[in-house]
Amino acid sequence: MSPAHDRPADLLEQALASRDDWLGRALSTEPADRPAAEAAITGLYRLLGAPPPRFVWVPSPGAAIGHLDDDRIDVRNLPPRGDGPLPVRLADRMMELRHRLRDRIVRRPNRQGLQRRGDPRVALDDVLDRALGEAVRATVHENVGGPLRAVFAQAGGSFTWYGQHDAAWLTAFDVRRRLGLLRTSPGEDAELDLWAAVARSCGWWWPRDGTCVVAERPVEVHTEPVPGSELGVLRLHHGDGFAVRYSDGWGVHAWHGTRVPDWVMTDPTPERIRQAVNVEVRRCAIERIGWDVYIDQAGLTLVSTASDPGNPGCELRLYSLPPSLLAAPSRVLLAVNGSVERDGHRRRYGLGVPGDIDDPVAAAGWSYGLTASQYARLQRRT
Repeated sequence: MSPAHDRPADLLEQALASRDDWLGRALSTEPADRPAAEAAITGLYRLLGAPPPRFVWVPSPGAAIGHLDDDRIDVRNLPPRGDGPLPVRLADRMMELRHRLRDRIVRRPNRQGLQRRGDPRVALDDVLDRALGEAVRATVHENVGGPLRAVFAQAGGSFTWYGQHDAAWLTAFDVRRRLGLLRTSPGEDAELDLWAAVARSCGWWWPRDGTCVVAERPVEVHTEPVPGSELGVLRLHHGDGFAVRYSDGWGVHAWHGTRVPDWVMTDPTPERIRQAVNVEVRRCAIERIGWDVYIDQAGLTLVSTASDPGNPGCELRLYSLPPSLLAAPSRVLLAVNGSVERDGHRRRYGLGVPGDIDDPVAAAGWSYGLTASQYARLQRRT
């Protein structure tokens, strides 16, 4: 453990290295370490006074559902704290630990006095909150775990622990205590070690009275940096298949962070795009095949072009939709994003506009609630 009085710059360097190690665990596609996972989970059972469970290993969260159908937990009618089935008691214990440690960070002794004196440790705390908390939570819990939880819930999934994805909350506590920046008792250390061991050794898991279902980790995880993120946040993206895939074929597709159905990758035809209810899914499907290809295949007719006053050097192109694709709005304005992507290019995107607009500048203004003349006077947009 590093002493808390190390220089803030040194502590930050160590913290970021430990954070990256945790991110690697959270996104790992290595086979589960079954003995380590079972030992740690058994330890958590013992904290509740429960005997070791019978372990059932499954290839994916989707495969776990069949083992959980008869044991659903109604989270709206939970018993009093400390009572009820094992999953509820385990959840109570985990949340108590998290709240206790978080309060200790937020209510750090002498923080206000240190802040008044401009002590660099206060700035370090703030940086660690963002780097260990916000960045890891955004990547692991929201951008990777979120789409998987949505697919799991749609399939009828139940009350879940997230194994490797629990790095979203574990990272901040584990890194701080190892650097001597978080005071913990021997009992808290032992409990945190068990949660960390589970997260480092397996995928999602479902503890029950007498039985514990545990999923293997995925075999593929594809991510990309979120454009403009100063914290190194990642999001799911893969243009040629699953963004996250498990060995049994369960997983999720994602296009630049947006969860999409499989047809967006396998068969993004104009007809499928037209029938898609979700506008973000339509956008992703068009980007998947490319606007030039979509315009040709869908039979869009160019109405007019104009220079984009809000994006110098770029062009606005207004298209009308053919009768087979007619739906309000019945015209599409193709524009170029004012912000440059990480790879240096600017993404093109389409905006639906009313069918009675013939001027691309007026169409661009309409999308902002402006007239054509008002839009023409704008500075560069983003």
